[in-house]
Amino acid sequence: MTHLDIAEVAQRSGVPASTLRFYEEKGLIASSGRRGLRRLFDAGVLDRLALIALGRTAGFSLDEIALVFAPDGQPHIDRQRLAAKADELDKTIRELSAVRDGLRHAAVCSAPSHMECPKFRRILRAAASGALGARRKRAPQR
Repeated sequence: MTHLDIAEVAQRSGVPASTLRFYEEKGLIASSGRRGLRRLFDAGVLDRLALIALGRTAGFSLDEIALVFAPDGQPHIDRQRLAAKADELDKTIRELSAVRDGLRHAAVCSAPSHMECPKFRRILRAAASGALGARRKRAPQR
C-alpha cells in the first residue's frame, strides 16, 4: 500500500498541513504512522479529503461530515440527509437570487434615493424580518 507523507498529501490535495492535522485531531482522517517527524497517510486519504471538501462546499459542518464515515472508515452517505441539504440549498438559492435581483434593480432604479424605492424597501423589510436568512443564528463551527 502506498503511503504519503503529510507534505505530499498537502501538495496533492491542496489542503494545508495545518488543516490536515486539525482534521486528524477531529477524527476525520487518520495517519498510518510516521517517517521521522512527518505523519504518513494511506493514499486513500485523498478520496476522503475530496469527500470532506465536497461536504464543506455543500454547507455541511465538520461534525455532520464526520457522520458520513462508518467505523471502518468507509463512507456511508445518508441519502435523506443529502436530499434535505439539497432542499436547504434550493431555499438559499431562491433567497440569494431575490437579493441579487433587488440589488440589480437598486443599481439602476430611477428613485432619487434607494430609501424611496419601493422594491428596495421590500428587500429591507424582508432582511429585517429574517425572511432572507440574515437573522438566522448558526451553530458555531468547530
